[in-house]
Amino acid sequence: MFCHNESFNSNTGSRSSSIFLSRSGRCVCSLERVARIWKMASAETAAEHERILRELESTDTNCIGPTLRSVYDGQEHGLFMDKLEGRIRNHDREIEKMCNHHFQGFVDSITELLKVRGEAQKLKCQVTETNQKLQNDGKELLTSMDELRQCRLQQRNIATTIDKLTHCLPVLEMYSKLQEQMRAKRYYPALRTLELLEENCLPQAGSYRFCGIMSENISRLRTHIRDVSMSDLKDFLESIRKHSDKIGETAMKQAQVQIARDNAVTSQQQSESGRRIRKETFSGTEVDRTGSNPFSEKGSRILDVEDEEEDEIPGAHDLVDFSPVYRCLHIYTVLGARETFENYYRKQRRKQARLVLQPHSNMHETLEGYRSYFNQIVGFFVVEDHILHTTQGLVNRAYVEELWELALSKTIAALRTHSSYCTDPDLILDLKNLIVLFADTLQGYGFPVNQLFDMLLEMRDQYGEILLKKWNQSFRQILDQDNYSPIPVASPEEYQRIAGQFPFQDPELDKMPFPKKLPFSEFVPKVYSQLKEFIYACLKYSEDLHLSSTEIDDMIRKSTNLLLTRTLSHCLQYAIKKKNVGLAELVQIIINTTHLEQCCHYLEEFISNITNVPSDTINATKLYGTSTFKDARHTAEEEIYTNLNQKIDQFLQLADYDWTAAQGGGQASDYLSDLIAFLCSTFAVFTHLPGKVAQTACMSACKHLSTSLLQLLLEADVRQVSMGALQQFNVDVKECERFARAGPVPGFQGDTLLLAFIDLRQLLDLFTQWDWSTYLADYGRPTCKYLRVNPHMALALLEKMKDTSRKNNMFAQFRKNERDKQKLIDTVVKQLKNLIATNQA
Repeated sequence: MFCHNESFNSNTGSRSSSIFLSRSGRCVCSLERVARIWKMASAETAAEHERILRELESTDTNCIGPTLRSVYDGQEHGLFMDKLEGRIRNHDREIEKMCNHHFQGFVDSITELLKVRGEAQKLKCQVTETNQKLQNDGKELLTSMDELRQCRLQQRNIATTIDKLTHCLPVLEMYSKLQEQMRAKRYYPALRTLELLEENCLPQAGSYRFCGIMSENISRLRTHIRDVSMSDLKDFLESIRKHSDKIGETAMKQAQVQIARDNAVTSQQQSESGRRIRKETFSGTEVDRTGSNPFSEKGSRILDVEDEEEDEIPGAHDLVDFSPVYRCLHIYTVLGARETFENYYRKQRRKQARLVLQPHSNMHETLEGYRSYFNQIVGFFVVEDHILHTTQGLVNRAYVEELWELALSKTIAALRTHSSYCTDPDLILDLKNLIVLFADTLQGYGFPVNQLFDMLLEMRDQYGEILLKKWNQSFRQILDQDNYSPIPVASPEEYQRIAGQFPFQDPELDKMPFPKKLPFSEFVPKVYSQLKEFIYACLKYSEDLHLSSTEIDDMIRKSTNLLLTRTLSHCLQYAIKKKNVGLAELVQIIINTTHLEQCCHYLEEFISNITNVPSDTINATKLYGTSTFKDARHTAEEEIYTNLNQKIDQFLQLADYDWTAAQGGGQASDYLSDLIAFLCSTFAVFTHLPGKVAQTACMSACKHLSTSLLQLLLEADVRQVSMGALQQFNVDVKECERFARAGPVPGFQGDTLLLAFIDLRQLLDLFTQWDWSTYLADYGRPTCKYLRVNPHMALALLEKMKDTSRKNNMFAQFRKNERDKQKLIDTVVKQLKNLIATNQA
């Protein structure tokens, strides 16, 4: 390597020397020409050229342009060129002198260099060989070094890769986990993974392309998760709207089972307490072992049903998957939009509440319509209660209470409207039980239900009115189907059966042998049984209304009083006033109402037994049955009197008197004989009537008969009455008196019944005995023989006896004494008129 450098330097030096010599020769020639020019130029030109030359020598080549321009602008540029050549030659000579001064040293150096060429060549060969050997010996080392370098590079790359992968792998694993969660629709964990990926993993991984892609996808994934969770929530709301009915049904079944369990435990405790009391009270005595507590049996059956159904009834949370709500709530909470979610959920649930609270138009037709309505409401609030207790603030108590107030008002309004269409007491009772179960179910979830029970108390009046209508039909059917005849009893078993239906006690009747007859007809035990059924129906409604025994007792007694005073009273009035009701039926009605009146205290004891409230309690309502049956009996009695009078009028319509007969007959008229026979047979039936009903009826009939006969005699159509007609009429009145004297109804003292005919008797005696002097002389005195004879009636009848306007006037052929009697009649007529005028004045 050194040899090559030496040769290079020697060659370079020789070339430089030759170039330098050639340049020096040219410079000398140029200076000589310049010198010749300078000689020819003038002094001024020489001085200017000298200045320019100095500027050229001292000026930088970059600024030589203006100097050269001044040369060419002048006229002596040729002289300048000559002078420039001379200056160059001078410089060349100086250069040559300097080169000559150093030439020997240069030659010596060249000579020494030439001497060293061989050695340098040898050294070059040796260096080349050494280099070759070194190259051959270091080839393996270089290879090893390259391998080492590559290995170190790979190690560094691997370390760098491992470090980068250490930061990237968690990101990739987290993203893979995110993808799996998204595929599995586990959106809330996916949202948590997104949060960790964004806040921790991606910043640590670095700025890689896939990290940028992941960062760009994060917002899109969040939006997707939010939209999917909201879609799930909408599906949940739609599903829960469809399942509200089933949820409510399940909740009400659970409440029913719990209520049955509580009632069974209470009944069992009461039963055990009762057995302990009986054991302590009747220890050592024989107790009826066949007696059983119906409530205990009912409770045991309920427990059995409960044991069977306890494991079969699923909870409300088993029917609905609430995870969409929780998931959506958590997702919106993480996304910072919890308030938006809460507002959306509450708004949608309010809309669903309004739909749930809207009843069907035909809900009142069947119990299932009400049941479905209640199930939906219960299901709605069971869900809200579950959401309230399982989420933190999604719904609060104020929100739920606001919804419940809305639901309560709309539910009560709907029930009032639809229940008003109901006319079936069984449906009303079932509806009441359903409302109680509905209220108890929601009360178990903490909702106030007092307004529902207040509404049930309002419905109690409607239920009572419907019961009254139903029992009105029952009573009328019983009264229409009754035969109004005493009940025949052929055997002790039949007697016991009737006694079991109606509390009847008659020691005298018990002594009589079979067959025998009870004094009342079939409608008495039937009506009594219906009264008890009505009380049971009222009791059924009052159950489970959280009322005290006193309130239940008061309600039952008031309803029973309405049944007696209004419904049964109207039915009895209807039965009494029917057109085809005969006297025998009326008599039987009086007997029946008497026995029903006597059983009223048994009804009070019956009510006291089922309500456990003694009838003698202060402020206890009394039954008005006594007055009801008394009023009915009085109406029946009045109807008997009316019917008797109508029968008497019917017989009197058959009367056919010959008012102009010359002489009366010796026997009573046929119509009157038939009338007396009818009265005798009728009053024979009246012997079963209680009290003085028969006597009053007999007296009323006799008075009506007497008044009717008197009106018949004084009738305006009868214009002429003969003495013979009066005699026949007197015979008929005597027959009536004979009937009254015979005592058709026992209980009259002396001739009391004859007083009914006294007005007619005194009038007929006055005319038949023609005792006017006594009448006129004693008129107005308390001891007057004809005290009951009214002068107006006497005058009217006397006018008919003196009437001569008819063809067959009985006075037309009178003899002298008869003409005198006619004059006497005229005189009596005048005296009667004067008497009447005097009394009127």
